[in-house]
Amino acid sequence: MYRHILIPTDGSELAEQAVTNGLSLAKSLGAKVTVIIVEEPNWLGASSFAEHGALEELGKYTEQIKNYAVSALNRVADAAKQAGVPCDTVQVKDAQPYQAIITTAADRGCDLIAMASHGRGGLSAVVLGSVTNKVLTHTKIPVLVCH
Repeated sequence: MYRHILIPTDGSELAEQAVTNGLSLAKSLGAKVTVIIVEEPNWLGASSFAEHGALEELGKYTEQIKNYAVSALNRVADAAKQAGVPCDTVQVKDAQPYQAIITTAADRGCDLIAMASHGRGGLSAVVLGSVTNKVLTHTKIPVLVCH
């Protein structure tokens, strides 16, 4: 049925549940997984930070985000290894996370996207998350939404 599952994550608790479900499904189907985390690019007004002496702080913040993403991907890779599921990880920078998810799924030949119903977004977490909703709206690949 499904041979290659893309699992987007942001490292949140809900996303980790989607990772667990995606890995379980992959194991039962004998499928491989690709796990993606999408970083949004640095704030576009970064040059104005220099005027206020905050460019160094922005650099530290950017480094923390990269370290967080690497840590989240490493946790998933370890869980996949323990489950005996072949796993690749991808870290992408894109202003439109849903586009990066869809493009990665297509480029890597994924035949299912397993993702959380919402991520870290505050008010958007009340209903179906904006990234999840956009993936559902714009992809032709089946999407398994984990609540």
